[in-house]
Amino acid sequence: MTTAVLPLFPPAAPVPATAHGAATRPRWERPAYAALLLATTVLLLWNLGASGYANSFYSAAVQAGSESWKAFFFGSSDAANSITVDKPPAALWPMALSVRLFGLGAWQILVPQALMGVATTAVLYAAVRRQFGPAAALLSGAAFALTPVAALMFRFNNPDALLTLLLTVTVYCVLRALEGAHTRWLLWAGVAVGLGFLAKTLQAFVILPPLAVLYAVCAPTRLRRRLGQLLLAGLAALVAGGWWVAVVEWWPADSRPYIGGSQHNSFLELTFGYNGLGRISGNETGSVGGAGAGGPGGGGWGQTGIDRLFSGNIGGQISWLLPAALVLLVAGLVVTWRASRATDTLEGMARAAFLAWGGSLLITAVVFSWMQGIFHEYYTVALAPFVAALVGMGVAVLWEERGGRAAALALSGTLALTAWWAFVLLGRSAGYLPWLRWAVLVAGLGAAVALPFAARLGRRALLGAAAVGLLAALAGPFAYCLTTVGTGHTGSIVTAGPAVAGGRGGFGGPGGMPGRFAPGGEAPPRGTPQGMPQGMPQGMPQGGPGRMPGAAGMQGGPGGQEARGGRGGTGGQGGPGGLLGGTRVGAQATAALRADASRHTWAAAAIGSQNAASYQLASGVPVMAVGGFNGSDPSPTLERFQEYVKAGRIHWFIARGDGTAGRGGGPGGAAGSAIEEWVKGAFKATTVGGATFYDLTAPSTGAS
Repeated sequence: MTTAVLPLFPPAAPVPATAHGAATRPRWERPAYAALLLATTVLLLWNLGASGYANSFYSAAVQAGSESWKAFFFGSSDAANSITVDKPPAALWPMALSVRLFGLGAWQILVPQALMGVATTAVLYAAVRRQFGPAAALLSGAAFALTPVAALMFRFNNPDALLTLLLTVTVYCVLRALEGAHTRWLLWAGVAVGLGFLAKTLQAFVILPPLAVLYAVCAPTRLRRRLGQLLLAGLAALVAGGWWVAVVEWWPADSRPYIGGSQHNSFLELTFGYNGLGRISGNETGSVGGAGAGGPGGGGWGQTGIDRLFSGNIGGQISWLLPAALVLLVAGLVVTWRASRATDTLEGMARAAFLAWGGSLLITAVVFSWMQGIFHEYYTVALAPFVAALVGMGVAVLWEERGGRAAALALSGTLALTAWWAFVLLGRSAGYLPWLRWAVLVAGLGAAVALPFAARLGRRALLGAAAVGLLAALAGPFAYCLTTVGTGHTGSIVTAGPAVAGGRGGFGGPGGMPGRFAPGGEAPPRGTPQGMPQGMPQGMPQGGPGRMPGAAGMQGGPGGQEARGGRGGTGGQGGPGGLLGGTRVGAQATAALRADASRHTWAAAAIGSQNAASYQLASGVPVMAVGGFNGSDPSPTLERFQEYVKAGRIHWFIARGDGTAGRGGGPGGAAGSAIEEWVKGAFKATTVGGATFYDLTAPSTGAS
């Protein structure tokens, strides 16, 4: 490398390099950076209310946390604190604070998520700019913002948005620590990891091995100090993430909510079982498929293997620039390999940056590719900042070295590969912008061929060929992003872009149960989806991608009260919900729940968190989720439920109408079945707004 700062497009005037790549800012940088953040903000906020309450499972917990500080702390599904969600609560806290300040509604819940996307773009920009210049940072930021799964998940209320932000912050802090063996920055990296744990448990730890090894080997200080700093960073992570765990474990179990997702009311069990090692081995007690549902080769959650991230619907979520990122990682390491191992030189820091982002990408990709437990397409958002950073950095390095034949051919070859792969991905959605795939292929290949010769024709020709190639590389994911932000997404499993036939990864039908049909797109066939986890309850909702039966008018659906963020009913009929989708709640059901709600701890109880969440969000009063998310948690037991009923703490029991009540993948599912059977035998059923309600304050004659 001939210079410390590696600009993608050489500025009009020389850029003086200073320590660690910090340089005088060119005139165009600030406006371009502001435009990047503004465009990202518009993309993530556009049509945001269309998703309504998005994943009602988490929205109900947000609503509960906005009304009860105890529910806020634990991440309870209802304000009366019957059970928690099956994750730590950190991702819920920003949304709950927003709702507490501004009231309950779709925007109040989702705007914090969108702002996290903007913040991730800013952190990524800052990280790449320090060693590779503003143009490379702009390219990385744009590549990240236009990753379809990022455009989806930073407009949704799952924990992945906060986790992705914190993973990006972790890498940034480690790189800052490497510049001069700064203990302070390494401690901040540990804090980010600890907070990431409180967002999505052990997934925050996946990137730690390559980062720790990188620091231990390359930090410019003696080995003993490096190891001591790493121990301090580990302690910072333990404190940042462990304080909440300690409080929960020490809190008397009978005065806190049940830990959702566990079979023995233990957060540690949840962390290392259902949410931890079980995701790797497939042995997830309490999962919808039961223990060992994944099985060899991935079982019900899609086939595992090296091509998992490129296959079916998963490819369109994350892999547009993934082949380019892998090629550019190798190219960047080749160019920087002769640099000093220590990071007290600019070249050494450039190599460290490739190792940090590349190591994080590779280890996360390997885990996702071979994990045999629950795997959804949207998990791949964690890869987005790593891919984007490598693209910006790699292009910058090859552009700087383009005078050499090898670098020029690598740059052209990477562009050609990207255009061809976009052509393949766009072809997986029959009828989806058929002209675009050919335009991308022709423009991309044309620019790839022209790049090595354009320099001979002058600066304008060279920049023109580069611009055409850049547009071709980003056109496909940009179209997917527009499709994503143009429609709402509800339920537990959502995907970006149009429907894709032939998908094989993740839960759901061909294409992994995309979030919705694209205009003109080919819908996957109905019926039992390919890849349905073995052992799923019979009667599990089947049907169109991304939406469960009864989705019309439910949260986020057209005309549904939750799409408007209101609490009132729509006047529509009620209907059964699914394990992964909510229930449409009509005016009659809403009125019944609100009547005399102040006289009871819970206005109602329902099997499964999604069903309970829909009724709670519609009525604004606590609804007990029997069995938690999967209906498989032993919470409450039949005996405890009977005590609640005898004390008058529950008004209604809402029966499931799809035959899945109480069935779950874990042993605790028997509790839900026993409760429903007892209710049916002891109380009289009545139809309220199309749903079956049991008045638990009025037992049947002769019932015991």
